[in-house]
Amino acid sequence: MNLDVSLPARNHARRLQEAGLRPTRQRVRICEQLFNGIDRHFTAEELFNELNHSAQGESLSLATIYNTLKGFTEAGLLSTLTVDSGKLYYDTNTSHHYHVYDASGRCLADLDTTSMKVQGLPDLPEGHEIDRIDIIVRTKPKA
Repeated sequence: MNLDVSLPARNHARRLQEAGLRPTRQRVRICEQLFNGIDRHFTAEELFNELNHSAQGESLSLATIYNTLKGFTEAGLLSTLTVDSGKLYYDTNTSHHYHVYDASGRCLADLDTTSMKVQGLPDLPEGHEIDRIDIIVRTKPKA
């Protein structure tokens, strides 16, 4: 691979390779934007705007963003949440956790679950196990 990239970009290229993805220029650039040590929630459109309004590099199409995010999700680098009639958010934190969503401000954040318990789960069909439990607490301003 000869991308003539900086040390952080090399780390992102390695991350992509370890996830089974080819480290193209576009994928490395998206990695640099997403995986900077701070977990975040975002839509494909928000990422598209961030990348295309920054001073660095070539513009990326929305289709490239969607395809890349799909590949990142399938490779386990991102998780997804649907919070509003078809509004898909991506999450860089792939560990098991829950969310709070402020519908009025369309803001999604991780929920502190230190005192939270999930109990009373139903019996599952034979041969099945729980893959994950998604909890999204939706908030709105008081009337």
